[in-house]
Amino acid sequence: TGVTIISCRAADGSPVGLTANSFNALSLQPPLVLWSLRDVSPQLSAFLAASHFAVNVLAENQVELSRRFASTLPDKFSEGLWSDGLGGAPVLGGCAAVFECARVSSQVAGDHILFIGQVLAVSEAPITPLVFQSGHYRMLGEIL
Repeated sequence: TGVTIISCRAADGSPVGLTANSFNALSLQPPLVLWSLRDVSPQLSAFLAASHFAVNVLAENQVELSRRFASTLPDKFSEGLWSDGLGGAPVLGGCAAVFECARVSSQVAGDHILFIGQVLAVSEAPITPLVFQSGHYRMLGEIL
């Protein structure tokens, strides 16, 4: 799967983000995406309260940011080129793609919460994405 950092703003305005590979396209009309978060995640309340989120699809050279946002480090946003996107959701520069979304719904699915967002803006770059497979980061080879 591709590796993403999902980001939003907490009610107090602080940035919140986490590494996720549970990102999927859901609908073309309207453009919808979904991702999931464990129901015991410390970031859950921020994402439930946020009106917008960004899905930052990491490039293969951003593996350290992926590890950083999967950790419990207190100031994850001190690394990377961050700017405010739609609804204030933090957007990471240098990504393979970014989907800026308005949260449409969230619902319980087993021990996870599914977040559905309507895509309001998309940006992409012609760079190789970071991939995670069988418990390891992988690089894509040239397709001939």
